[in-house]
Amino acid sequence: MKEEDNILRKVGTENPFRVPEGYFENLTSDVMSRLPEKESSAFRQKEPTLWDKVKPWMYMAAMFVGAALIIRIGSASRADSSTDQVAVDETETEIEYINAVMDNSMLDDYSLYVYLTDASAE
Repeated sequence: MKEEDNILRKVGTENPFRVPEGYFENLTSDVMSRLPEKESSAFRQKEPTLWDKVKPWMYMAAMFVGAALIIRIGSASRADSSTDQVAVDETETEIEYINAVMDNSMLDDYSLYVYLTDASAE
C-alpha cells in the first residue's frame, strides 16, 4: 500500500490523455468523407440462364427415375424369392416323407444312432 501511495504522489491521478476540442462532433463527417464512393453495379440482378430455369425439373425427373429403378430392383428380387419358395416347399415335402418313414420304421433312437454312426464311419 505504501508503494502505491508513493507512485500516485509522483505520477498524480490526473488523466494524461487529451482529445482536441470538437473532435467527436466532426468525427462522423470526417470518416464519411474519407470513404470511397460506392459502385452502383454491385447489386445488379443478373438474368437467370436456361439451366437455372430447367434445373429443378431435371432434378425432379432424376428423382423419379431413381425411384422407378429401386422399385424395379425390389420387385425383381421378389420374383426370385417365389422360385425359392417352390424349392422350400419341395424340401418340406421330402422332410415330411422322411419323418413318416421314420415313424413307421421299427427303429428306436439308440438303433438309429448306431446306424448313423456306422454309416458315417464307412
